[in-house]
Order: sequence, then C-alpha cells, then structure tokens
Amino acid sequence: MQPAPIKELITIDDLAKVDIRVGTIEAVDDVEGSSKLVALTVDFGDHIRTILAGMKQEREDPTEIIGKQALFVVNLAPRKMAGVMSEGMLFDLGYEDKVDPALAIPERPVPNGTRAG
Repeated sequence: MQPAPIKELITIDDLAKVDIRVGTIEAVDDVEGSSKLVALTVDFGDHIRTILAGMKQEREDPTEIIGKQALFVVNLAPRKMAGVMSEGMLFDLGYEDKVDPALAIPERPVPNGTRAG
C-alpha cells in the first residue's frame, strides 16, 4: 500500500488548538436508526462524555474496546448525529486508508484526561 500524500503544512499554533486527551471507554452502545454509529461512554477523569464513532460495520464486536484507553479530540463543538449528541471524536487509525481500523492508544496506562503533546 502506498501511503497517502502529506496534507498541507500547518503551524505549531494550529496544532496547539487541538485538545487530544486519553479517556477510558466505559461502554459501547448501539445508536438506533444508524447503520454505522455506536455511542461510546468515555471517562476523562473529571467528567464522562458520550462520543459517537462510526465503527458498527468496522468491527464484528464493537464492545471489544470496552475498558481500553484511547485518544480523543475533546474540543470539537458538540454535534448531533442520528438524534444523539456527540461531545468529541475518537482518534482511530486506518479508516481513511481502507486499513482495518485500530484505536490510537497510549503504550501504557496513564491517568484519564492526560493530554497529548
């Protein structure tokens, strides 16, 4: 597989605007009426959020990620999808390149809410 071209350059200030944090996935629930979305309940240490992820067709059993820590973008504006409010975005790898998706995870457990960067 040939890697995708690198996107346009950004500044360090652009990158500093993105708030990426570690959270533990506490639950994975079906989003009724959606063929793609599941609702993740994610613990960020000081609060819990619902974050929707389009992984229903990507994994045989989306609940296999319960208990795992992963990276999430937490400063996106909340967005309603399929009638459910999503309060961030799961950082996963592979989807854009048509590779079996994998979670972006810390190499060892860290406190929930730990920032990337």
